[in-house]
Amino acid sequence: MRTAELSTGVCIVGGGPCGVMLGVLLARAGIDVTVLEKYPDFLRDFRGDTVHPSTLELLYELGWLTDFLALPHDEFRTAGASIAGESVEVADLTHLPTHCKFVALMPQWDFLNFLAERGRRYPTFHLLMKTQGAGLIESDGRVTGVRAEGPNGSIEIATKLVVGADGRHSTVRDLAGFAVEDLGAPMDLLWMRIAKHPQDSTQQLGWVRTGHMVILLNRGTYWQCAYLIAKGSFDQVRAQGISELQGGLAETVPMLRDRVAELDDWSKVSMLDVRVDRMPRWHRPGLICIGDAAHAMSPIGGIGINLAIQDAVAAANFLAAPLLAGEPPTESDLQRVQDRRMFPTKVTQAFQTFVQDRAIGPLIKGAPVTRPPLVARLFDEFPALRRLPARMIGIGVRPEHIQTPDSRESIAP
Repeated sequence: MRTAELSTGVCIVGGGPCGVMLGVLLARAGIDVTVLEKYPDFLRDFRGDTVHPSTLELLYELGWLTDFLALPHDEFRTAGASIAGESVEVADLTHLPTHCKFVALMPQWDFLNFLAERGRRYPTFHLLMKTQGAGLIESDGRVTGVRAEGPNGSIEIATKLVVGADGRHSTVRDLAGFAVEDLGAPMDLLWMRIAKHPQDSTQQLGWVRTGHMVILLNRGTYWQCAYLIAKGSFDQVRAQGISELQGGLAETVPMLRDRVAELDDWSKVSMLDVRVDRMPRWHRPGLICIGDAAHAMSPIGGIGINLAIQDAVAAANFLAAPLLAGEPPTESDLQRVQDRRMFPTKVTQAFQTFVQDRAIGPLIKGAPVTRPPLVARLFDEFPALRRLPARMIGIGVRPEHIQTPDSRESIAP
């Protein structure tokens, strides 16, 4: 079969929130962009379904917020926990200096479809589904394209810049030979759906008892439930039988006791391999990695996706000018992106690993939980302190703002 050939200004490998956001911003600026997504659609469950105030602020800056919030979604403005049977309030987002003082809960496929629809309004935005990056094309020490496999066979895509936005198991990262520093994680997550009843409490996101931790995200008619297990123990947990998982859930979250039997088969449970890592160097001539491809985040705080979107905005802000001038970004241009985003990456990962090492690791190993820890009691007793975790969760470190132009004349009729 003959190999097809394409040419584009930027080829982004990975159609998750980071890759699609970057593609939309560059196309909005008038740059020809091709995004490769290996799946036929975005309908994949058990993914990060939280859109934080920092991301909602970007949608406001783009003028898209009202349309986005018209989509079905849930919201939470405060975050609480039940620890050893005692309820505490730990975060209050209502004081954030953003237009939206809440986290929006929405299936990630709706978010991605929304971004893709906005991108398709620009003729320079191209989204190739069922197309996977399989190799890099190089010339004189510079990456000049991507070899991809699509539904109709092989494609060679010539480009001024390749962006690896293909997640924590990045193919682009491996092909480019980048080193990765593993920071470690003591836990993995089991994701599942459990029915939500009208009388259920919606005040607690986290439920903690000795040896167990559960996170519940309100999805209207059901709970999206995350159950922490020790790192690498999924096979052992499965061997114990589904009844052990049911019992752990019922013990930790008593209000679910009457419906854990819904989880009658392991096919209803999905395992997330938690990784916390980062690359010391994100780029080489003609190529840069961003988002989880450059730094896999812990699910603590649910901020990984929103941090990746901040990467996309920074990349667009720094790289749009040379691309609009028809020039490949230089190594200096790419380093500016890394320099801008490495600090928030390190600070966020330091916060996450501190929580993992000091709280989650001992919990999973069976450290007794008899009452909320001192820091949680302080947050509960002094409402002003709840603004600190809210700031980290809702906005993060060094939030980005849209600086790229909107080439309105390129909008398709």
